[in-house]
Amino acid sequence: MRKALGYILTPIFYICFAVSLLIFHPIQWLCFKLGGYAMHKKSVDLLNGFLVACNYTLFNRTRFIDNKSIPTGRPVIFVANHQSTFDIPPMIYFLRRFHGKFISKIELAKAGIPSISYNLVHGGAANIDRKDPKQSIAEILKLANNMKTKNWSAFIFPEGTRTKTGKMKAFSVGGIATLLKKNPNALVVPIAIKGSYLMVKYGMYPLRPFTSMSWEVLNPLDTTGLNAEEIVKKAEEVIKEKVEA
Repeated sequence: MRKALGYILTPIFYICFAVSLLIFHPIQWLCFKLGGYAMHKKSVDLLNGFLVACNYTLFNRTRFIDNKSIPTGRPVIFVANHQSTFDIPPMIYFLRRFHGKFISKIELAKAGIPSISYNLVHGGAANIDRKDPKQSIAEILKLANNMKTKNWSAFIFPEGTRTKTGKMKAFSVGGIATLLKKNPNALVVPIAIKGSYLMVKYGMYPLRPFTSMSWEVLNPLDTTGLNAEEIVKKAEEVIKEKVEA
């Protein structure tokens, strides 16, 4: 029954999602041209609020458990497990006060996807070419420098790929080590994502309706005396305890 309803409701979700991207593409362009980064960011934040709201067309519950104790005005590295394509909008919208940027595949930036590609190019993301290590390192270093000079933050999915079962994969140090090298005093904050893999249980069509999903921002890690590998391992353990409990 749930899957049958998914066939009916999924087109509505995708129409709402696509319309949001199409409407906000010229809005982003105009905001960037007239108001630079600050105004452009506000348009991106609002866009992601609309993308989160699209979940309601599937009667899905998006529960975001924020952590108001985390200070702004300093770099934060948000480390999260990765369960679906739809993990991203809630993180951008509900944590918008931190100016978080993603490390993304350069293919997405070049794909010409309305709103998404434009934001990746102009919004401060690190768009890496996985076939070109030199370019990848340069992009991550650029993001690390912006974190240091502008107090931006970063969102990282250390699993690399999305899980299909909800079971976490091992975290890799990857770009986190580079970000920490440039920002040794950055806060490392885990985010535990639960249930979003169920939304794509049947694939991208149909999407699974009546799904409960949650994003929980945990307390910053105590990284005193730890190297990058140990910090990532600690983040993995803390998130796993929440996700697979």
